[in-house]
Amino acid sequence: MSLDKQLLILRRPDDWHVHLRDGDMLNTVISASAEHFGRVLVMPNLVPPVITARDATAYRDRIISALRASGQEHRLTPLMTLYLTDNTSPADVVAAASAGVVHAVKLYPQGATTNSASGVSSIQKVMAVLEAMAKHGVRLCIHGEVTDPTVDIFDREAQFIESVLVPLRQRLPELKVVLEHVTTQEGVDYINGGGPNIAGTITPHHLMINRNHMLAGGIRPHYYCLPIVKRECHRLALIEAATSGDEKFFLGTDSAPHVQGAKENACGCAGVFNALSTLSCLATIFEQAGALDRLEAFTSLNGPRYYGLEANSDTVTLVRQDTPVEQVKNLTCGAQSIVCFDPGRPLYWRVAESDNARKP
Repeated sequence: MSLDKQLLILRRPDDWHVHLRDGDMLNTVISASAEHFGRVLVMPNLVPPVITARDATAYRDRIISALRASGQEHRLTPLMTLYLTDNTSPADVVAAASAGVVHAVKLYPQGATTNSASGVSSIQKVMAVLEAMAKHGVRLCIHGEVTDPTVDIFDREAQFIESVLVPLRQRLPELKVVLEHVTTQEGVDYINGGGPNIAGTITPHHLMINRNHMLAGGIRPHYYCLPIVKRECHRLALIEAATSGDEKFFLGTDSAPHVQGAKENACGCAGVFNALSTLSCLATIFEQAGALDRLEAFTSLNGPRYYGLEANSDTVTLVRQDTPVEQVKNLTCGAQSIVCFDPGRPLYWRVAESDNARKP
């Protein structure tokens, strides 16, 4: 890492939680991730979901084809995941991971978020899979929210930790877990005290906005995501965790594109599309915290370490300018737009260039 007041050179970041979708949407958004990231951990919640090794291989092939069509085949490496269901076979999961087809398995509580209808209805129904994963070192990525309708939406992460994650990890302490898109002080505290086999990803939008930004003065549907943004005290706890340099915390953007009509709707979809603005947002947050020297750990080092991979050897360069960076322009998918994340404040860091080490 190289740093001065106006120039920041980082090992190329990785994104340990991204939604690339499929079809026309995949072809539209793939360049956004390839522009800044070296590797992406691809979420499996398609319709139908990515359940088997064959599904994961076919999806990876479609991603590679989209990268090739965009001229960026050698700039981005997709890392695949499997979608855990009540009927997932332990042997299939272990075989897929051992063969290098997948790098993690994703647990969605049934009904917790976009395309989670096939998710886990009860942790007991997948215990055999989790035991096999613990035995063979397969990582479990968790959308950590309960779906009990009697639990307030702002309390669902904390309740999941208490009622599901704590007993699960007491039973299987050797299971390697990533609590994804952490949004609460409770999540930060649990990860900090949880020992070496748990880590957490944090998104740029949860670092930039709180629930007032989404709700005060009118509803802003493009800030609506799951887990939902929380109180300011929780945002500050996330900033402290992200900027601490602690290797337990690393970047997962949870970049989740929807067309504008699906967001601005009587029942709008959850998801923030932030792939193009992530690094500018993070540099701003870390600069304000006096922690720019720790940005590379969060974006580029901690994630590969937890997943047992080497950090990228190529770099990205960010430049600080005196005037605000121009707002990222929306993308076009067919006849509709995909609205890019606007943090609602000026950003002064822009991505200037990447080296070409990945190109043949």
